[in-house]
Amino acid sequence: MSQEVVNRASEVINSMSEYKSPGLEGYAALSLIDENGYPSATTFNITKADGIKWLTFNTALDRPYAARIAKNNKACVCINSTAYTINLVGTVEACTDMETKKENWFPFFDDAGHWTGIDDPNLLILRFKTERYTIQFTDNPNHYAAGNL
Repeated sequence: MSQEVVNRASEVINSMSEYKSPGLEGYAALSLIDENGYPSATTFNITKADGIKWLTFNTALDRPYAARIAKNNKACVCINSTAYTINLVGTVEACTDMETKKENWFPFFDDAGHWTGIDDPNLLILRFKTERYTIQFTDNPNHYAAGNL
C-alpha cells in the first residue's frame, strides 16, 4: 500500500509542476528557518519535480531565501487540498548556475515581468530534496504512507 500512496502523491506533484495547474491546486508551501531561528513558510509554484524525490521553485535572489538556506538548509514542503496532504521533509539548496536556470525556465517567463530573462542575475532556483515523507489521501483512510527516501 505504501508504494501505491507514494506513486499517487508523485502523480499529484508532477501534475502541478511546470505551471500545469493554475490556482490554489498549483501551490506548495516551503518552510525554511528564518534569521531569528523561527520557521517561515512561503507558497511557490512548483517549477519542476520528480515525484516526491525533488522539487524546484523559481524566486528572486534579493528575497531572504538564499541567506536562510546558507544558514540552515533544512526545509519542509507541504502540498495540500481537500483530497490530500503531502508533507515532505528534507534539504534545499539555492542554485544560480546557468544550467539549472535553463532547466527551470519557461518561455512565458519572458513576458511575466519577474525577471529580465534567463540571464537575469536575480533569478534564483530553489532545489528541494526529500529525505522523509508523510502522505494522506482523504478519500480512503488506508491511503496513508510515511517513510524515508
